[in-house]
Amino acid sequence: MELKLRALEKLALSIPGFKGYKEKEIRRETDRLLRQHIASILEEARSLIKETQITVMQKGKIGLLDDLERAIMKLQNTIDRLKTATYGYSGFFDAVKIREEELDALYNFDLSILEKAQAMLSSAKSLKETAEKGEELIPAINNIISEADSLLATFLKRQEAVLSFREGV
Repeated sequence: MELKLRALEKLALSIPGFKGYKEKEIRRETDRLLRQHIASILEEARSLIKETQITVMQKGKIGLLDDLERAIMKLQNTIDRLKTATYGYSGFFDAVKIREEELDALYNFDLSILEKAQAMLSSAKSLKETAEKGEELIPAINNIISEADSLLATFLKRQEAVLSFREGV
């Protein structure tokens, strides 16, 4: 069966235009899967912050709930933007000829966004542990808010880059 599939792939790739079409579809799907993965990391971070809210309430530190809610809202905003962005950024991946520099720039943005999401998850875990110990939370909450702002800013810069690349295609 594997031989037949390879033969079919070779045949399909010999059709003029098919290779470019297939590459565009792969790019779109990769873009979608990456954003879903990042969103799931951020959803886990958001859940940890919500759990932290419960811990904070149980410890009677009601004054921190608004700050925690602000962090959750910022995180939710980023998650929503990631999930609702058009896969492939409507038209960018339609261009058969995308310069390597442009793809590298997008991949660098993607890597940065992924790393920031992972840092956010780590910070959310740390926040929860800090709350459980009854330690000072304001610096950790402010750090999470700052990380959420930075992640969203990077995602928006990526979108701007895509638009500028499209204009040049």
